[in-house]
Formats: sequence, structure tokens, C-alpha cells
Amino acid sequence: MTMIINETLRLYGPSNGLARTVAREVQLGKLVLPAKLDILPLNIGLHRDPHLWGDNVHLFKPERFADGIAKATNYTAAAFLPFGLGPRSCVGMTFASIETKIALSMILQRYTITLSPAYVHSPILILTVRPQHGIQVIIEPLHNNF
Repeated sequence: MTMIINETLRLYGPSNGLARTVAREVQLGKLVLPAKLDILPLNIGLHRDPHLWGDNVHLFKPERFADGIAKATNYTAAAFLPFGLGPRSCVGMTFASIETKIALSMILQRYTITLSPAYVHSPILILTVRPQHGIQVIIEPLHNNF
């Protein structure tokens, strides 16, 4: 379940980017960023970089996290940051992860969930990544005694 959650966070993380202010003039590749410039580096740029994640970067492959986050990112700490990184990381990260696992475990013990044939995959960025037309699913109980 952890691998599935991490791969979902990699492809569709809870935030678009991390707003930062450049502390001092710095060169980033061929670009010179002046001090006090506000920037918004997008997580999707890191999370879908083929140099970090391989040629199958756009595929949903939870097994890439089978040996943990460090191995999946080639020990590049800043390659996977759905909740931020370091001392400014989201204080609710652990709670959100545990809550997701508990909720999914409770649901999957009782129901099967399949995407509706009418579902059209169209994520959009509005504060967070979300499905433009919602998610149409078919939920069926596993047991008839509910």
C-alpha cells in the first residue's frame, strides 16, 4: 500500500510547488536569478523527470518504490517531495499517510472499486491536482451481508 501511495503522490501530489524567495543572486544553469525574486518551482518537474525516474516516468508503477524512496530516487533527496523537504516539510505528512492507509484498508476490505468506462482522465491544477470532471467509479460490495 505504501508503494501505491508513494507512486500516486509522485504523479499527482497534494501541492503544485513550493513558493520560495531567492536569498542571494544565484546561477541556475544558464539562468541568473537575482536576490529577493519569488519563484514557484513545480513538483511535477521533479516528479516526472526522466533523468531521475527513467523512461517510464509517466506510467503508474508502484514497484519503483519496492526498495524505498531513497533507492527509487537514486539517493537524490530532492527528487521526491510531495510534502516538501527538510525542516519546512508538511507537519501533517505522517498523519496524512497513516490516515490514507487506514481509510483505504477499511474500504478495500468491504468493496471492490473499478473505474467507470465513462471516466476520462483529465487532471488539472487548482491549488492541488484534481480530476477536472471528477472520478466516476463503480463500487461493489465484496459480501452480500451489508
